[in-house]
Amino acid sequence: MTTTAPPPTKPEPHRATGQVSRPGDRIFAGLARGSGILLLVVMAAIAVFLTTRAVHAISKDHGNFLTTFEWTPSLNPPVFGIAVLAYGTIISSIIAMLIAVPISLGIALFITHYAPRRLGGPIAFVIDLLAAVPSIIYGLWGALFLVPHLRGLNLWLDDYLGWTVVFDKQDPNSAARSLFTVGVLLAVMVLPIITNVTREVINQVPKMHEEAALALGATRWEVIRLSVLPFARSGIISASMLGLGRALGETMAVATVLSASPELSAHILDPVGGTFSQNIVSKFGEADDFGRDALIASGLVLFLITLLVNGAARIIIQRRKEYSGANA
Repeated sequence: MTTTAPPPTKPEPHRATGQVSRPGDRIFAGLARGSGILLLVVMAAIAVFLTTRAVHAISKDHGNFLTTFEWTPSLNPPVFGIAVLAYGTIISSIIAMLIAVPISLGIALFITHYAPRRLGGPIAFVIDLLAAVPSIIYGLWGALFLVPHLRGLNLWLDDYLGWTVVFDKQDPNSAARSLFTVGVLLAVMVLPIITNVTREVINQVPKMHEEAALALGATRWEVIRLSVLPFARSGIISASMLGLGRALGETMAVATVLSASPELSAHILDPVGGTFSQNIVSKFGEADDFGRDALIASGLVLFLITLLVNGAARIIIQRRKEYSGANA
Protein backbone atom coordinates (compact mmCIF):
# COMPACT_ATOMS: atom_id res chain seq x y z
CA MET A 1 0.00 0.00 0.00
CA THR A 2 1.53 3.25 -1.09
CA THR A 3 1.07 6.46 0.83
CA THR A 4 1.22 9.87 -0.76
CA ALA A 5 3.05 12.66 0.95
CA PRO A 6 0.87 15.57 2.00
CA PRO A 7 1.16 18.60 -0.22
CA PRO A 8 3.48 21.29 1.06
CA THR A 9 1.73 23.90 3.10
CA LYS A 10 1.79 27.42 1.77
CA PRO A 11 2.50 30.39 4.01
CA GLU A 12 -0.67 32.04 5.17
CA PRO A 13 -1.43 35.28 3.38
CA HIS A 14 -1.24 38.47 5.36
CA ARG A 15 -4.62 39.46 6.75
CA ALA A 16 -4.57 43.07 5.60
CA THR A 17 -2.82 42.92 2.23
CA GLY A 18 -3.21 39.29 1.19
CA GLN A 19 0.57 38.96 0.72
CA VAL A 20 2.59 36.00 1.95
CA SER A 21 3.75 36.43 5.56
CA ARG A 22 7.50 35.93 5.74
CA PRO A 23 9.58 35.44 8.91
CA GLY A 24 11.01 38.94 8.56
CA ASP A 25 7.49 40.40 8.44
CA ARG A 26 6.50 38.50 11.56
CA ILE A 27 9.62 39.67 13.40
CA PHE A 28 9.02 43.28 12.38
CA ALA A 29 5.35 43.05 13.41
CA GLY A 30 6.38 41.65 16.79
CA LEU A 31 8.93 44.42 17.32
CA ALA A 32 6.40 47.09 16.35
CA ARG A 33 3.80 45.59 18.68
CA GLY A 34 6.35 45.33 21.48
CA SER A 35 7.36 48.97 20.99
CA GLY A 36 3.74 50.07 21.31
CA ILE A 37 3.24 47.98 24.44
CA LEU A 38 6.50 49.30 25.92
CA LEU A 39 5.32 52.87 25.36
CA LEU A 40 2.08 52.15 27.21
CA VAL A 41 4.02 50.55 30.07
CA VAL A 42 6.32 53.58 30.35
CA MET A 43 3.35 55.96 30.36
CA ALA A 44 1.61 53.88 33.02
CA ALA A 45 4.78 53.79 35.13
CA ILE A 46 5.10 57.58 34.94
CA ALA A 47 1.45 58.02 35.90
CA VAL A 48 1.77 55.64 38.86
CA PHE A 49 4.94 57.35 40.11
CA LEU A 50 3.45 60.84 39.84
CA THR A 51 0.17 59.79 41.43
CA THR A 52 1.83 58.03 44.38
CA ARG A 53 4.04 60.98 45.26
CA ALA A 54 1.25 63.50 44.61
CA VAL A 55 -1.24 61.75 46.90
CA HIS A 56 1.33 61.78 49.70
CA ALA A 57 1.80 65.55 49.35
CA ILE A 58 -1.82 66.55 48.80
CA SER A 59 -2.98 64.53 51.82
CA LYS A 60 -0.87 66.78 54.10
CA ASP A 61 -1.74 70.07 52.36
CA HIS A 62 -3.59 72.45 54.69
CA GLY A 63 -4.79 74.55 51.77
CA ASN A 64 -6.96 73.76 48.77
CA PHE A 65 -4.63 72.27 46.19
CA LEU A 66 -6.72 73.59 43.28
CA THR A 67 -7.54 77.10 44.49
CA THR A 68 -4.73 78.19 46.85
CA PHE A 69 -2.43 80.90 45.50
CA GLU A 70 0.51 80.32 47.87
CA TRP A 71 3.29 77.83 47.38
CA THR A 72 4.83 77.23 50.81
CA PRO A 73 5.17 73.47 51.37
CA SER A 74 8.10 74.06 53.75
CA LEU A 75 5.94 75.80 56.36
CA ASN A 76 4.40 74.02 59.31
CA PRO A 77 1.62 73.30 58.44
CA PRO A 78 2.34 73.21 54.67
CA VAL A 79 0.10 75.30 52.41
CA PHE A 80 0.37 75.15 48.62
CA GLY A 81 -1.86 75.22 45.55
CA ILE A 82 -1.73 75.37 41.76
CA ALA A 83 -4.23 78.15 40.99
CA VAL A 84 -1.59 80.69 39.93
CA LEU A 85 0.52 78.06 38.15
CA ALA A 86 -2.37 76.62 36.14
CA TYR A 87 -3.56 80.08 35.15
CA GLY A 88 -0.11 81.22 34.06
CA THR A 89 0.59 78.04 32.11
CA ILE A 90 -2.68 78.17 30.21
CA ILE A 91 -2.62 81.93 29.50
CA SER A 92 0.99 81.97 28.26
CA SER A 93 0.36 78.93 26.06
CA ILE A 94 -2.78 80.50 24.57
CA ILE A 95 -0.86 83.69 23.77
CA ALA A 96 1.90 81.64 22.16
CA MET A 97 -0.52 79.66 19.99
CA LEU A 98 -2.47 82.76 18.91
CA ILE A 99 0.79 84.27 17.65
CA ALA A 100 2.61 81.20 16.34
CA VAL A 101 -0.07 79.24 14.47
CA PRO A 102 -1.08 81.91 11.91
CA ILE A 103 2.54 82.93 11.31
CA SER A 104 3.65 79.30 10.95
CA LEU A 105 0.87 78.56 8.49
CA GLY A 106 1.75 81.65 6.48
CA ILE A 107 5.45 80.71 6.36
CA ALA A 108 4.62 77.14 5.31
CA LEU A 109 2.32 78.34 2.53
CA PHE A 110 4.88 80.90 1.38
CA ILE A 111 7.65 78.28 1.17
CA THR A 112 5.50 75.72 -0.65
CA HIS A 113 3.36 77.88 -2.97
CA TYR A 114 4.73 81.40 -3.33
CA ALA A 115 8.50 81.53 -2.84
CA PRO A 116 10.80 80.56 -5.73
CA ARG A 117 12.84 77.43 -5.12
CA ARG A 118 16.06 79.42 -4.65
CA LEU A 119 14.44 81.37 -1.81
CA GLY A 120 12.19 78.68 -0.30
CA GLY A 121 15.06 76.25 0.29
CA PRO A 122 17.20 78.59 2.42
CA ILE A 123 14.16 79.76 4.40
CA ALA A 124 13.21 76.17 5.18
CA PHE A 125 16.81 75.47 6.20
CA VAL A 126 16.84 78.42 8.60
CA ILE A 127 13.54 77.30 10.13
CA ASP A 128 15.03 73.84 10.68
CA LEU A 129 18.00 75.42 12.45
CA LEU A 130 15.72 77.44 14.74
CA ALA A 131 14.06 74.22 15.89
CA ALA A 132 17.46 72.95 17.10
CA VAL A 133 18.33 75.99 19.25
CA PRO A 134 18.47 75.01 22.98
CA SER A 135 15.87 76.43 25.34
CA ILE A 136 18.42 78.26 27.48
CA ILE A 137 19.59 80.22 24.44
CA TYR A 138 16.03 81.36 23.81
CA GLY A 139 15.78 82.26 27.50
CA LEU A 140 18.93 84.40 27.41
CA TRP A 141 17.74 86.09 24.22
CA GLY A 142 14.38 86.75 25.83
CA ALA A 143 15.87 88.19 29.02
CA LEU A 144 18.55 90.35 27.36
CA PHE A 145 16.77 91.42 24.17
CA LEU A 146 13.05 90.70 24.23
CA VAL A 147 12.27 92.08 27.69
CA PRO A 148 13.83 95.55 27.10
CA HIS A 149 12.39 95.90 23.59
CA LEU A 150 8.86 94.85 24.53
CA ARG A 151 8.46 97.71 27.00
CA GLY A 152 7.40 100.09 24.23
CA LEU A 153 4.84 97.61 22.92
CA ASN A 154 3.49 97.15 26.43
CA LEU A 155 3.00 100.90 26.82
CA TRP A 156 1.31 101.08 23.40
CA LEU A 157 -1.07 98.25 24.32
CA ASP A 158 -1.78 99.96 27.63
CA ASP A 159 -2.56 103.27 25.94
CA TYR A 160 -4.83 101.95 23.19
CA LEU A 161 -6.18 98.64 24.57
CA GLY A 162 -6.03 99.24 28.29
CA TRP A 163 -9.83 99.53 28.38
CA THR A 164 -9.99 95.74 27.81
CA VAL A 165 -8.50 95.14 31.31
CA VAL A 166 -6.34 92.39 29.81
CA PHE A 167 -3.83 94.93 28.45
CA ASP A 168 -4.17 97.37 31.35
CA LYS A 169 -0.67 97.78 32.81
CA GLN A 170 -0.86 98.69 36.49
CA ASP A 171 2.74 99.94 36.78
CA PRO A 172 3.96 101.60 33.55
CA ASN A 173 7.56 101.64 34.86
CA SER A 174 7.78 97.90 35.55
CA ALA A 175 9.91 95.63 33.37
CA ALA A 176 8.22 93.51 30.71
CA ARG A 177 8.72 90.26 32.63
CA SER A 178 5.11 89.22 32.30
CA LEU A 179 2.96 86.39 30.96
CA PHE A 180 2.60 88.33 27.72
CA THR A 181 6.37 88.36 27.23
CA VAL A 182 6.49 84.66 28.06
CA GLY A 183 3.79 84.03 25.46
CA VAL A 184 5.75 85.93 22.81
CA LEU A 185 8.91 83.99 23.65
CA LEU A 186 7.08 80.66 23.55
CA ALA A 187 5.59 81.64 20.18
CA VAL A 188 9.10 82.12 18.80
CA MET A 189 10.16 78.76 20.23
CA VAL A 190 7.24 76.69 18.90
CA LEU A 191 7.06 78.45 15.52
CA PRO A 192 9.79 76.28 13.89
CA ILE A 193 8.10 73.04 15.00
CA ILE A 194 4.66 74.03 13.73
CA THR A 195 6.11 75.43 10.50
CA ASN A 196 8.15 72.32 9.68
CA VAL A 197 5.33 69.86 10.30
CA THR A 198 2.80 72.04 8.47
CA ARG A 199 5.14 72.39 5.49
CA GLU A 200 5.58 68.62 5.26
CA VAL A 201 1.82 68.08 5.45
CA ILE A 202 1.14 70.66 2.73
CA ASN A 203 3.74 68.99 0.51
CA GLN A 204 1.70 65.78 0.71
CA VAL A 205 -1.32 67.38 -0.97
CA PRO A 206 -1.87 65.58 -4.33
CA LYS A 207 -0.70 67.79 -7.16
CA MET A 208 -3.63 66.61 -9.28
CA HIS A 209 -6.01 68.38 -6.91
CA GLU A 210 -4.20 71.67 -7.33
CA GLU A 211 -3.80 71.26 -11.08
CA ALA A 212 -7.49 70.43 -11.45
CA ALA A 213 -8.45 73.58 -9.55
CA LEU A 214 -6.11 75.68 -11.69
CA ALA A 215 -7.56 74.11 -14.84
CA LEU A 216 -11.03 75.19 -13.72
CA GLY A 217 -9.84 78.79 -13.46
CA ALA A 218 -9.16 79.06 -9.72
CA THR A 219 -6.68 81.63 -8.48
CA ARG A 220 -3.71 80.61 -6.37
CA TRP A 221 -5.49 81.64 -3.16
CA GLU A 222 -8.61 79.71 -4.18
CA VAL A 223 -6.44 76.64 -4.83
CA ILE A 224 -5.01 76.95 -1.31
CA ARG A 225 -8.40 77.57 0.28
CA LEU A 226 -10.33 74.86 -1.58
CA SER A 227 -7.70 72.18 -2.23
CA VAL A 228 -4.72 72.57 0.09
CA LEU A 229 -6.18 73.60 3.45
CA PRO A 230 -9.03 71.03 3.53
CA PHE A 231 -6.57 68.22 2.77
CA ALA A 232 -3.97 69.43 5.30
CA ARG A 233 -6.36 70.47 8.08
CA SER A 234 -5.77 67.40 10.24
CA GLY A 235 -2.01 67.72 9.87
CA ILE A 236 -2.11 71.41 10.75
CA ILE A 237 -4.07 70.62 13.92
CA SER A 238 -1.54 67.93 14.81
CA ALA A 239 1.34 70.35 14.25
CA SER A 240 -0.36 72.95 16.45
CA MET A 241 -0.89 70.42 19.24
CA LEU A 242 2.76 69.39 19.00
CA GLY A 243 3.79 73.01 19.44
CA LEU A 244 1.31 73.46 22.28
CA GLY A 245 2.87 70.49 24.06
CA ARG A 246 6.25 72.23 24.03
CA ALA A 247 4.71 75.53 25.14
CA LEU A 248 3.01 73.87 28.12
CA GLY A 249 6.18 72.16 29.31
CA GLU A 250 8.85 74.76 28.52
CA THR A 251 11.06 75.33 31.55
CA MET A 252 14.36 77.20 31.32
CA ALA A 253 13.26 79.94 28.92
CA VAL A 254 10.21 80.76 31.03
CA ALA A 255 12.20 80.71 34.26
CA THR A 256 14.73 83.13 32.74
CA VAL A 257 12.16 85.66 31.55
CA LEU A 258 9.22 85.56 33.96
CA SER A 259 9.19 87.54 37.18
CA ALA A 260 7.21 84.98 39.17
CA SER A 261 5.01 85.86 42.14
CA PRO A 262 2.05 84.15 43.87
CA GLU A 263 -0.50 86.54 42.38
CA LEU A 264 -3.27 85.84 39.91
CA SER A 265 -4.06 88.84 37.74
CA ALA A 266 -6.09 89.37 34.59
CA HIS A 267 -3.56 92.03 33.54
CA ILE A 268 -1.17 89.97 31.42
CA LEU A 269 1.29 92.89 31.08
CA ASP A 270 2.06 92.96 34.82
CA PRO A 271 5.11 91.05 36.13
CA VAL A 272 3.12 88.55 38.18
CA GLY A 273 2.11 84.91 37.94
CA GLY A 274 3.96 81.68 37.27
CA THR A 275 3.83 78.40 35.37
CA PHE A 276 4.15 74.75 36.37
CA SER A 277 7.51 74.21 34.71
CA GLN A 278 8.98 77.50 35.92
CA ASN A 279 7.90 76.76 39.50
CA ILE A 280 9.39 73.26 39.41
CA VAL A 281 12.78 74.34 38.07
CA SER A 282 13.07 77.29 40.46
CA LYS A 283 11.96 75.46 43.63
CA PHE A 284 13.29 71.93 43.10
CA GLY A 285 16.88 72.59 44.16
CA GLU A 286 15.99 74.13 47.53
CA ALA A 287 13.02 71.89 48.35
CA ASP A 288 13.10 69.12 50.97
CA ASP A 289 11.57 65.68 50.43
CA PHE A 290 8.02 66.87 51.09
CA GLY A 291 8.54 69.96 48.95
CA ARG A 292 9.62 67.76 46.06
CA ASP A 293 6.51 65.66 46.50
CA ALA A 294 4.48 68.87 46.26
CA LEU A 295 6.31 69.81 43.05
CA ILE A 296 5.66 66.33 41.69
CA ALA A 297 1.96 66.88 42.45
CA SER A 298 2.01 70.00 40.29
CA GLY A 299 3.84 67.99 37.63
CA LEU A 300 1.00 65.47 37.71
CA VAL A 301 -1.48 68.24 36.91
CA LEU A 302 0.67 69.35 33.97
CA PHE A 303 0.84 65.71 32.84
CA LEU A 304 -2.97 65.47 32.91
CA ILE A 305 -3.37 68.77 31.06
CA THR A 306 -1.05 67.51 28.33
CA LEU A 307 -3.02 64.27 28.03
CA LEU A 308 -6.30 66.20 27.81
CA VAL A 309 -4.91 68.50 25.12
CA ASN A 310 -3.68 65.59 23.03
CA GLY A 311 -6.94 63.71 23.52
CA ALA A 312 -8.92 66.75 22.41
CA ALA A 313 -6.69 67.06 19.36
CA ARG A 314 -7.32 63.43 18.43
CA ILE A 315 -11.09 63.95 18.73
CA ILE A 316 -10.96 67.06 16.54
CA ILE A 317 -8.88 65.27 13.93
CA GLN A 318 -11.21 62.27 13.82
CA ARG A 319 -14.31 64.47 13.53
CA ARG A 320 -12.82 66.53 10.71
CA LYS A 321 -11.14 63.68 8.88
CA GLU A 322 -14.16 62.81 6.77
CA TYR A 323 -14.52 66.44 5.70
CA SER A 324 -10.89 66.81 4.66
CA GLY A 325 -9.28 65.62 1.49
CA ALA A 326 -7.33 62.90 3.30
CA ASN A 327 -9.77 60.22 2.21
CA ALA A 328 -9.91 61.33 -1.40
